[in-house]
Amino acid sequence: MANKQQHHLYRRGWLRAAMLGADDGLISISSLLLGMAAANVARGPVLLAGVAGLVAGAIAMAAGEYVSVRSQADMENADLDLERAGLAANNEAEHEELATLYVERGLEPALAREVARQLMARDALAAHAHDELGISAALRARPFQAAASSAASFTAGAAIPLAIAAISPTGLLVCGVAGGTLISLAIAGGAAARAGGASILRGSVRVLFWGAISMAATAMLGRLVGAVS
Repeated sequence: MANKQQHHLYRRGWLRAAMLGADDGLISISSLLLGMAAANVARGPVLLAGVAGLVAGAIAMAAGEYVSVRSQADMENADLDLERAGLAANNEAEHEELATLYVERGLEPALAREVARQLMARDALAAHAHDELGISAALRARPFQAAASSAASFTAGAAIPLAIAAISPTGLLVCGVAGGTLISLAIAGGAAARAGGASILRGSVRVLFWGAISMAATAMLGRLVGAVS
């Protein structure tokens, strides 16, 4: 028996949200910490700002993901309602519509009509949802899953630079946070690329690039503010 292929597309629902959350947590909180540390702010206020940023960021990420994916789910449900109404009003027309799709994909007309008939006999709505709308159970929008993945991954990502800032000697806080964050970004980017079936090196490099730019920009701004204050 041939081995069943393990496709990566089915991870789309949680992988995008988790990667976005982890990257955002790492980059935004480390940048915040570096900006304040570069402005010569004491460790206590730096850590307090980091904790506040973690809480606010996790909630914002969850809310943003939920609203975004909920909108997608609402559109899917609206399209399914249209298909359901069409099937109830004129089942034969919906059969011909589905058969036409199969003809366009290369099936002979007679075979296309038979395939459409058998699929609709089993589950007409599912057949139209999958082949006409591109909606399947595995790829349906899941707002709560996306919100939870995003919030959890943001918290995990943000906790890393916070922990480093809390234990680093005062004189090494900036280097410790920057170095630890870059290493974490490389690992997170590589792990996400591997889970998605992409190049691990490419995934790490592109995340490192944007993280380094963000941290450098906020550190420079913090240094300028500290110099004039």
